Amino acid sequence: MSSPLSFTSSSVPGQDGNSALAPLLAPLESLPGVSTARAKLLGRIAGGRRVMDLLFCLPESITDRRLRPTLAQLRPDTIATVTGVVQDIRSPAPRTRQPWRVMIDDATGVLEVAFFSPWQAKQVVKGESIALSGKVERFGDKLTITSPDYLVPANQIERIPLLDPVWPLTAGLFTGQVRMAMAAALRLLPPNLPEWHDKALIKQKNWPDFATALNWMHFPDTIPDSAQGDAWHGNRTRAQARLACDELLADQLAMRIAQQASRARPGRSLNGDGHLQKQALASFGHELTYGQKHVLREIEADMATPHCMSRLLQGDVGAGKTLVALMAMLRAVEAGTQAALMAPTEILARQHAATFRRLSPVPVAFLSSSVKGKARKQTLQDIADGTAKLVVGTHALVQDGVKFADLGLAVIDEQHRFGVDQRLALVEKGRDADMLVMTATPIPRTLLLTRFGEMQISRLEGKPAGRKPVRTSLHSLGNFEDVLAGIGRALDKGAQIFWVCPLVSESEAMDLAAAEARHAALVERFGDKIGLAHGQQDANVREDVLQAFAKGKTRMLVATTVIEVGVDVPSATIMVIEHAERFGLAQLHQLRGRVGRGADASFCLMLHDEGLGLTARRRLSCLKETEDGFLIADEDFRLRGGGEATGRRQSGLPDYRMAPEMLVDMLLDTAHDEATEILPDGPPSSAPEKNLPVAARILLTLFNKTDAARIFSGG
Repeated sequence: MSSPLSFTSSSVPGQDGNSALAPLLAPLESLPGVSTARAKLLGRIAGGRRVMDLLFCLPESITDRRLRPTLAQLRPDTIATVTGVVQDIRSPAPRTRQPWRVMIDDATGVLEVAFFSPWQAKQVVKGESIALSGKVERFGDKLTITSPDYLVPANQIERIPLLDPVWPLTAGLFTGQVRMAMAAALRLLPPNLPEWHDKALIKQKNWPDFATALNWMHFPDTIPDSAQGDAWHGNRTRAQARLACDELLADQLAMRIAQQASRARPGRSLNGDGHLQKQALASFGHELTYGQKHVLREIEADMATPHCMSRLLQGDVGAGKTLVALMAMLRAVEAGTQAALMAPTEILARQHAATFRRLSPVPVAFLSSSVKGKARKQTLQDIADGTAKLVVGTHALVQDGVKFADLGLAVIDEQHRFGVDQRLALVEKGRDADMLVMTATPIPRTLLLTRFGEMQISRLEGKPAGRKPVRTSLHSLGNFEDVLAGIGRALDKGAQIFWVCPLVSESEAMDLAAAEARHAALVERFGDKIGLAHGQQDANVREDVLQAFAKGKTRMLVATTVIEVGVDVPSATIMVIEHAERFGLAQLHQLRGRVGRGADASFCLMLHDEGLGLTARRRLSCLKETEDGFLIADEDFRLRGGGEATGRRQSGLPDYRMAPEMLVDMLLDTAHDEATEILPDGPPSSAPEKNLPVAARILLTLFNKTDAARIFSGG
């Protein structure tokens, strides 16, 4: 848990600063009546162990129990709260699963109540008045409430809420226990917390204060005039919008703190004269594109400053990021340091190493888990004594035994495939090393703000000359034979073809089984010049399969998503993706990017189920209509989500507790602008949070964002 940021006693009248928030930052077992065992269950639904985390666990829905008719006015399929006198109690026969049946009346009518719970049944006494609430159902000619949600003496009917919050639960935890803990937690909110939002914004939006908003969300009965009508909906909507903006503002402030602290981190200027870059480009045989020159200038300018670089290079499939990375790494070598590139798979790492060795005028070392024995020992020695100026590898680079002589630049390729800690581990192998992270999945603006706000952005647009667009078509699996016939004709004309097998489940073994079955079927139909590549093969075997395809020895490559990145076969012109609806948009875009790398026209055939759902159809249609990776990324973000900014989760919508996706879209710009007002750009500072007003520091403490800077520094 983060230690609370200090703030002055004037921020919470009558209390010293830290003690005012301390009860909210305390563990859940500090709440009255909450044992250690119950605290664990509450922590499970709250996603944290602090009292404040519980308050951020909002109800999933509200059950309206304001309908309080007489028994004669009851209607089926409604939620009703009624009172009546117990007239008859019929117990079930022994050793049966029948309920207790209780008849109540209120002088206007009669209602049967069925209890399956012995505990509830024992609360009912003949002749006494009771109040209960539940769903009214019709069985035959009778109206019945089965297993009522509430059962209390009639003179305590006020214990049944009018607007009943429905919190998430977990095994062993009951609604009443959550209600008691939540009420106790709300009582710990300090009175008159200072307002962190702009007063004009609060007035314009008609938002309640922070404590009132939480009370309205958890206990809507506290909303004025909630006993009747629908006005409470509007008030509660404003409360949620306010809390959503609170969370987004905390996130944006944390990113600005991290950004300013990052710029103030001591670094070193990495300057060069370009002689190694010129040699590499001469070996390459082509000039950099305009887009490559532009982003390289940005990167080199950043490397030249006396501060640590933290930069994201985003570009579409085939835009030429690898060459830009090599140029940046050679600039680091020109400055007298080493540079390392870490890739998520051995296939991709070996691809980069082969490219670098072909172009680089300085030695390139390769390290992965498959490098063993004397070769590994020699590689580690070369890295440690500085013989290896450029180092390419997998996550093996971050192992404890890997020591660099002087790492000046760490490049992370396909950054979304690494955990934050892995990325940080590579950067920390050097002394004040610069970091460049790359992604071939373009990142939409919303995601840039929520996840990469701390980083400088270089956007590589355009593709190298000569690349032709890939024609994309959709085909129902009902027309599978027609597709196979077309593949046969293409093979007869000399085409090379990728065939990607579907994601079956989370099980790699099942994915492999599907690939092996498809490979066998295609071999039977088209002959044996068909390779098979998957993630469970020995790395050397898989590399041999890929090389055979690249050299034209095989005509078709059946594969799992292991070929998503790092496979460059310019002669391949057809990509078949089986059950395309099972893949994400960004992944489909990556797979399609394996073709269209040569001068010949290329095609992508997406095979899908006949009964395609609306979302799946929308996803595939987007791919068919555009090759613009940025448009595709925006659509993918809307459909699937983008990850968590200040945490370690890498996929799915940002893990906001108070801000659903719709409110993120509505309020993100507002929060971003507010954060800029609260903490404007200024001289680099190693502790920019000291410049925050008291209210903003309280906000960060409540949302547990006081230690986000290190996480952000990992990209």
